[in-house]
Amino acid sequence: MGLQPLEFSDCYLDSPWFRERIRAHEAELEKTNKFIKELLKDGKSLIAATKNLSAAQRKFAHSLRDFKFEFIGDAETDDERCIDASLHEFSNFLKNLEEQREILALSVTETLIKPLEKFRKEKLGAVKEEKKKFDKETEKNYTSLEKHLNLSAKKKESHLLEADSQVEQNRKHFYELSLEYVCKLQEIQERKKFECVEPVLSFFQGMFTFYHQGYELSKDFNHYKMALQINIQNTRNRFEGTRSEVEELMNKIRQNPQEHKRANQFTIEGYLYAQEKWPAPFGSSWVKHYCMYRKETKKFTMIPFEHKSGGKIGDGDVFLLTCCTKRNMDTIDRRFCFDIEAADRSVTPVTMQAFSEEDRKLWMEALDGKEAMDKIGFTILRKCISAIETRGINDQGLYRVVGVSSKVQRLLSLLMDAKTCSEIDLENSVDWEVKTITSAMKQYLRSLPEPLMTYELHREFIIPAKSGSPESRVNAIHFLVHKLPEKNKEMLDILVKHLANVSDHAKKNLMTVANLGVVFGPTLMRPQEETVAAIMDLKFQNIVVEILIENHEKIFRTLPDAAFHEPISMSAFPPNAPPRQPRRLGQRNKRPMAVYNLCLELDDVDNHSPPREDTPTDSMDSLSSQSPTPAVSSSPSEPEKNDLILDSGDLADLAANHVLNRRARAVYPCEAEHSSELSFQIGAVFENVEFSREPGWLEGTLNGRRGLIPQNYVQFL
Repeated sequence: MGLQPLEFSDCYLDSPWFRERIRAHEAELEKTNKFIKELLKDGKSLIAATKNLSAAQRKFAHSLRDFKFEFIGDAETDDERCIDASLHEFSNFLKNLEEQREILALSVTETLIKPLEKFRKEKLGAVKEEKKKFDKETEKNYTSLEKHLNLSAKKKESHLLEADSQVEQNRKHFYELSLEYVCKLQEIQERKKFECVEPVLSFFQGMFTFYHQGYELSKDFNHYKMALQINIQNTRNRFEGTRSEVEELMNKIRQNPQEHKRANQFTIEGYLYAQEKWPAPFGSSWVKHYCMYRKETKKFTMIPFEHKSGGKIGDGDVFLLTCCTKRNMDTIDRRFCFDIEAADRSVTPVTMQAFSEEDRKLWMEALDGKEAMDKIGFTILRKCISAIETRGINDQGLYRVVGVSSKVQRLLSLLMDAKTCSEIDLENSVDWEVKTITSAMKQYLRSLPEPLMTYELHREFIIPAKSGSPESRVNAIHFLVHKLPEKNKEMLDILVKHLANVSDHAKKNLMTVANLGVVFGPTLMRPQEETVAAIMDLKFQNIVVEILIENHEKIFRTLPDAAFHEPISMSAFPPNAPPRQPRRLGQRNKRPMAVYNLCLELDDVDNHSPPREDTPTDSMDSLSSQSPTPAVSSSPSEPEKNDLILDSGDLADLAANHVLNRRARAVYPCEAEHSSELSFQIGAVFENVEFSREPGWLEGTLNGRRGLIPQNYVQFL
């Protein structure tokens, strides 16, 4: 196995193994330098003393025979193998010339000594100078970084920004120098193969000129010589082509290092500082570690490594990661920190410090980190809710009308800072519009690394929303809410209670339970991956939120039914029957109105005509009088368009006459949940089917009894 390649992307990681590979290349160059010095000494001996020529040739031959070129990568080309074998061939030839003592031509100095001396002084010497710069810059960079990371977070923002900028400049300079040094190391490794061998070949060519007795040997050697020249030229040509590609790659990586990270077995790797706590009164210290994490196995590896002490690697620690949580600056006097917890580690959690905020975000994402749902998160939520309920509970399109992005971001930044959050007064300030506050609150919930209802329970929440009776859905979601982490459940309780209050004012703000489900479904239950299946589940996310709002008191104020203990699965619900439109007999003021509200343009709410005077005040059906014909529901509680049995002609007749007087056959079984509904099995035929005033329901006669039928459970004959 030859020398391992020095990847430019490793310059940015600067891992312990990268430093080991650099030292291997440096050792190889030092070996080459010693070899050239020895070769020059031997060559001069040949020129200086004829009588010692034979002995000098033997020594020279010995030097050639014992040296072997190292190659980069895990295999050599045929040309490189020939070049590697060439020194051994030269050694054998010198043995045959041992008795042929003649002084080499004066050209020996020009063809052998000077090229090698030039290569050693100019090429190898230049690399040595680069090594000094690289070592010096390494010391400077990491010393500067440690000083920077020790800066107190309490210092002025301008001072911190200036310090960040200075460190970033030092880091960029270090990376630039590192890239150049790596490039020169690899270039000299390739260049030496032809720049060292070619002068030797010229020496032999000149020697044939002066030794008539070696003529026959020269003829025998000629074939090998020609083949070796081709090998050298091929190697040179490949070197030129490879060098241009290497330089192009180096420039690409220089422009965007993150896009050219090498693929390996680790999800993320790099340096972090770990806090090591000592018994009082010794406090704690921060030790730099090279850390590696594999998401598939949850294995986290920490290896202490100190660049300034010559790159000594300490004993590593490997454990199974269970949790990663962001640390806010109000809990620790250092920036860019997060905590990790381990299943098989006695001392947890361990506080880690990244090099920058961007670096921390990368680690948090790879480790499935969570935003600390601490005091500031609850403060933001309560502050926004209090202001909304005080100032804008009756605003039309509440939560649907969005605020100006720049104002929303500014408000959220102020709220996220513990210092400014306590000072800001949203209830009495005219500086912040209600739509800005609602947008900031939604943005905070969306910015959490994991949605409030968690990725782990996402699928379990979706399953009961897809089928089953209303009671079974509520029981299932009731059960799942109490499986949420305590902080998540507490925050969800605060939010849903507020949304229930908003829906109670739907007459004025037009934000029904169904509309709130549309707004908050993707926020509270965003999927871990964006897929077509996830998009198709959006409507069921909305249904879950609707159930939470409508059953807030039961779900959050009582414990779930002890009998409901089995894992949620589709087998617990009827597999084929589509969901029915919910009905609220006796409580019509709380019936979902997505049939009408989703058709309204909330950005132009002032243009809506008022409800008719003859509409009862205790009914939310007043919205239906705003349009000459009812609109087809797009609410998540309704079946999708492809599931509806009625065609456009049916709907037109339906709207005009409120009657169908047609026969229909049941395509799904149904069990009545109210005395006004019909129970039936698949294949039942209904007579005199008419449109009901309940959206999503029909009226029909079965076995002499008349009652309500879910319209998506039947097919017209």
